[in-house]
Amino acid sequence: MKDQIAANAGKFDNPDWTAKGEPRATVALRRPQTLWFNTGTLCNIECANCYIHSSPTNDDLVYITAEEVTAYLDQLEARQWGVEEIGFTGGEPFMNPQMIAMTAAALERGYRVLILTNAMRPMMRPSVQRGLRALQEAHGDRLTLRISLDHFDPDCHDAERGRGSFEASLKGMRWLRDAGIRMDVAGRTLWDETEAQTRDGFAALYAREGFAIDAFDPARTVLFPEMDESVEVPEITTGCWDILNKSPDDVMCASSRMVVKRRGAARPAVLACTLLAYDRAFELGETLAEAERPVSLNHPHCAKFCVLGGASCSA
Repeated sequence: MKDQIAANAGKFDNPDWTAKGEPRATVALRRPQTLWFNTGTLCNIECANCYIHSSPTNDDLVYITAEEVTAYLDQLEARQWGVEEIGFTGGEPFMNPQMIAMTAAALERGYRVLILTNAMRPMMRPSVQRGLRALQEAHGDRLTLRISLDHFDPDCHDAERGRGSFEASLKGMRWLRDAGIRMDVAGRTLWDETEAQTRDGFAALYAREGFAIDAFDPARTVLFPEMDESVEVPEITTGCWDILNKSPDDVMCASSRMVVKRRGAARPAVLACTLLAYDRAFELGETLAEAERPVSLNHPHCAKFCVLGGASCSA
C-alpha cells in the first residue's frame, strides 16, 4: 500500500474527479454476464504475487455457503440480469467444503460455471473427484475449470507458487483430462518474452500432455498482466474513451459483480470487481439491487488491468 501511495500520490482520492480536476470515468452495469462468488481466501499455497493475498492462514474472506449462493441465484432471477455464467474464485475454491454443492446449485439452474483453481491437493480429494465426475456427467461442458498455471516452464511457475507446484497442478490437469472435464488455463505476462512466445510455449505443453485447450484463444488461455501497485498509472477520465477508442462496456465492471463474505460479517456483500476485495469503496451493498449502480474507476487496477490492459476474469 505504501508503494501504491508513493507511485500515485494525489491520484485516486476522489471518486468523481481526478487529481487534475477532470471528471473521472464511471462504468454502468449495462450487460451483466457473470456473477462471481469468492469462496474464501484460504488456500493450500501462498503465491509470491497473489493479488488477494490468499494463503493457508488468511481467512479475511470466510467460506461462503451453498445457502448464501442460492439466495443470490434467486436474486439473479428476480432482478432479471440475464447472466449466463457463475464464477467461483478464492483462495482455492476446493478448500471450501461446500464447493461441489454450490457448483451443482448453479449448474442445475442452467448457468455455465467457471471455477478458478490450482488443481492441486484440495481438488484431488476423492470426495471432490466424485463430485466433479458427477457434475460433468450431468452437465457436460457447461462446467469449466480454469487452472492457474503461471507459465509453461516449471521453474518459472514454481518461482511464483513454490517448488513442486507445477507438477502438482499438472497431475490435477491430467486427472481432469482423463475425466473429460473441460479445462482452461490462466497464465501471466510478467516474463521477458512476447505474447506469441508465451502462447507457443503453452501450445507445446498442451500437445505433449494431450490437453484439449487452445493456446491461441484468449478465452481459453488467459494471460493476465501483473498487478503491480507500485507502478504509476494514469487516471481514467470521461474523455479517455474516445482517446483510447474504447467503450465503458468493454470494462469488467460493466458485465460482472462479485459476492464475498468478510470475516465477522453477518451477511455477504456485493463488490464491483473481483480484483478489489479489500477496498471498501468498491463494496456496493448486500443485494444485487444495490449493486446495479455505476462504478467509479477510482483505483490503479481500473486503469492498468482493465482499461489499458484490456483484461477480464470472465470468458
